[in-house]
Amino acid sequence: MKTIYLIRHAKSSWNEIGISDFERPLNKRGKRDLPYMADRLKKFKIKPDLILSSPAKRAQKTAKVIAETIGYDKDEISYKESLYESSYTTYRYLLDSLSDDLNSIFIVAHNPTLTDVGERLSGAILTNIPTCSIVCIEFDVESFQDIKEESGKIMFFDYPKKHNIE
Repeated sequence: MKTIYLIRHAKSSWNEIGISDFERPLNKRGKRDLPYMADRLKKFKIKPDLILSSPAKRAQKTAKVIAETIGYDKDEISYKESLYESSYTTYRYLLDSLSDDLNSIFIVAHNPTLTDVGERLSGAILTNIPTCSIVCIEFDVESFQDIKEESGKIMFFDYPKKHNIE
């Protein structure tokens, strides 16, 4: 059994003029939602074998806060350039490169690719994975290389607005 948690970075700020997309920090809502969603993972004792993250500032911050909250060594987060402005094909290459020793992974990244990957791997209509959302997809396979399109089962889809946090 293999499990992939697709996690969209927390809400980022567009307020700083002249800052590149890659360097955008979290905004007030992102800073509020992120600890809440990280605590939900901790509450349900969800801890991956590996956290992969885009190196963009907002994704890094999201990955680090989640790691610290669930007791995952933040120095073990693997930052992949390919997760920034990526494609479904890029995700497939990444999954195919994973060791069979791993059973569960977090991928902290960006839309619209995250939603596309979630839909293609599960066959579900997700439409949009909002910021700070977590989509858990389980696959009845022994290797990440054996994952096929629409072969995954969505175990949960959790997001901040579902909980009316303020």
